[in-house]
Amino acid sequence: MEKELEDRVQKAIDNFMQGYGCCQSVVVAFADIYGLDDITAKKISAGFGGGVGRLRMMCGAVSGMVILAGLDCGQTEGSDREGKSACYKVVQELLAKFKERNGSVICADLLKLNKEDAAHSNYEASERTAEYYKKRPCVRKVESAAIIFAEYLDGKRN
Repeated sequence: MEKELEDRVQKAIDNFMQGYGCCQSVVVAFADIYGLDDITAKKISAGFGGGVGRLRMMCGAVSGMVILAGLDCGQTEGSDREGKSACYKVVQELLAKFKERNGSVICADLLKLNKEDAAHSNYEASERTAEYYKKRPCVRKVESAAIIFAEYLDGKRN
């Protein structure tokens, strides 16, 4: 992988360690490629953290890859079925790789929450403490999503 892409993966990790959500961390690391400034990228991706609004559904890092895939290859005409299909194919491939490497694309599964714990999730963001970072796998999921997207870009370039 090119150094520039490796740097983007590190940027995603750094973003998460600075308190940004999983989705924000991944999207912001690549947003400039698509002409998005940091603030716009952070706002677009803000609601996807915690498995979409902390509901523990699709992992925020995975949602970040979906946003980036749309920016990269999303169709812009409603009637463009071929373009939609091409983007859906990319999204399915990215998610399959994430699932293969991480076991799931679902936040609750990745956090090993039982159904009751996941159902009682609330909207209150967790405080980012040393203990939080120790017990959460999230930074590794951010890294994984960023690597998968970087590999996708690398494959397109080569």
